[in-house]
Amino acid sequence: METGTSQSPRAIQLLPNLLISQIAAGEVIERPAAVVKELLENAIDAGATKIEVRLENGGIKRIAITDNGRGIPHDQMPLALARHATSKIASLYDLEHVSTLGFRGEALASIAAVADLTLRSKTANEPHAWQLSDASDTPSPASGTQGTTVEVHELYANTPARRKFLKSEQTEYGHCAEAVERIALGNPGIQFTLFHNGRVTARYLADNPSQRGKEVLKEVFDTTIPIDLELGEGNDRLSLKGFIGLPTASRSRGDMQYFYVNGRFTRDRLLGHAVRAAYEDVLHGNRFPVYILYLDIDPARVDVNVHPSKIEVRFRDNRSIHQFIQQAISRTLAQTLANGNTDSDGMMPVTPTVLAGNAFSDMESPSAIPASQKWQRNPPSTSFRFEQKTAPYGMFVQNILKQVDEEMDGQTAEPIPPVRQPVQPDNATPAEEDAFPLGFALAQLHDIYILAQNRQGLVLVDMHAAHERIVYEQLKTALDNKQVATQSLLIPISLKISSSEAGIIQENETVLKELGFDISLLTPTNIAIRSVPALLKQTDMTEAFHQMLQDLDAFGTSKVAEEKRNEQLATIACHHAVRANRSLTIIEMNALLRQMEQTERAGQCNHGRPTWTQLTMAELDALFMRGQ
Repeated sequence: METGTSQSPRAIQLLPNLLISQIAAGEVIERPAAVVKELLENAIDAGATKIEVRLENGGIKRIAITDNGRGIPHDQMPLALARHATSKIASLYDLEHVSTLGFRGEALASIAAVADLTLRSKTANEPHAWQLSDASDTPSPASGTQGTTVEVHELYANTPARRKFLKSEQTEYGHCAEAVERIALGNPGIQFTLFHNGRVTARYLADNPSQRGKEVLKEVFDTTIPIDLELGEGNDRLSLKGFIGLPTASRSRGDMQYFYVNGRFTRDRLLGHAVRAAYEDVLHGNRFPVYILYLDIDPARVDVNVHPSKIEVRFRDNRSIHQFIQQAISRTLAQTLANGNTDSDGMMPVTPTVLAGNAFSDMESPSAIPASQKWQRNPPSTSFRFEQKTAPYGMFVQNILKQVDEEMDGQTAEPIPPVRQPVQPDNATPAEEDAFPLGFALAQLHDIYILAQNRQGLVLVDMHAAHERIVYEQLKTALDNKQVATQSLLIPISLKISSSEAGIIQENETVLKELGFDISLLTPTNIAIRSVPALLKQTDMTEAFHQMLQDLDAFGTSKVAEEKRNEQLATIACHHAVRANRSLTIIEMNALLRQMEQTERAGQCNHGRPTWTQLTMAELDALFMRGQ
């Protein structure tokens, strides 16, 4: 019995243009949201300042996008629906330096291949609009103002099998709304209006990046701080602007993470890894930070033509991009308490780097507000109203750190400098009081929490968590300030590697030496590790080394050795931090507060838990219904 049929091989032949377009549409137009994204990008490239998106049945029945851009001359409208026809590139040089959101000339042709499409457009030089459908060859006169309208009816009407894979109307509408939201966030100077079944469901007015961020993130935006950093000049210039969430406002899902490269929303492993590396010391558990980031880079240094949906990019120099982003975010987070400024809500803001021609100059930075205005928004008391002797501050933390030196096998650098001496509270001027945002200690609660008074109200500090972060940061700084100590191994570690890993080792020989590794290639697939960083001598390096090579290959850099080192430092810091049920004197409590003000990332302990919180006078008054 025959179980199959034999077929003679078909002759090689050219595919029909319609089938070619339908194949391309399968890659580009996977659902209504993809249509919305492609058409919005075309509208932005056309210089539109107002865009309307109208959907019916979640975009399955109808999508209509209208813009007030330059429009398309009527004699070029048939070309606009042709495959690989575009006004944005004309040579390989243009492709390698592309700065527009669209450039392939596939979107309209792909959409027309799987749905009924109508194009209506008017330029400033034409007396009236023109209309063209995919069923006709020549445009006809129509009514309309300057700009372009693209209407898409019955998505996948020409390929009904694909329509079966679409989800419910509400699900598809949700994806379309997300597409509009992402593009609106990346283009705050453009007004977007979204309609669904004839009803306005979202409107984004043209505004500054700060206001657009509030519209998208809503109340979550209040937990972010601005970032504005720049490196290099000319073609080597890198700029990172936007907003990053405080570690205490992290989320269980990565649903509020927006990264734009030259205005294009991207989901890139390199960029995501750089952000995670910046937050690794301050996030609690498996949490995700909130961020809206805009990376500006020379288009020649990034390849956007690597994915059908253009959502992924590839950088020419992975390592420099990764280090710039990771260090920019890390340093910004580190300033949240060390700068010693507070806003009206008691938060510790970051002072962003103000640059010439800053596109974010319309943002109000809390640190830029004069102290007198800050206190007017939340009137302070005129005095701390208590006496305390502050001269002996300084030795409490240093005594603890001396005990750590022996465990570190002499790895620490010079002794930690003494804590600066604060002024007498009752004699402090407002400017001097600003230098001590955590205020002065009042008492200890259950030998666990420190209660302190500052100009805003009451500060509560978890003394173990705070001291743990202080010791941890001091140990890291001490090690970072001296050359990496290496430990020669009596018996070298023999490790089997792949041929690709051998190539990675050869390409990154200098980097591995800087990290403290002495490696010899025994055979094309075997290496011997003869020395490792001294702090990692007790670590099982087999898995860690393979992970390090993977990171070097993917990102041009690796944090594995540093992460392993920091794990040990965090353990040492935890063991030596003051414990609960230990009574502290007022002098010791104030010494801890002063060290917190000078320590980077002091808002969280090594495990990401918050170390302190602020209750303002307004919040305290509300608890007791004062003034109500």
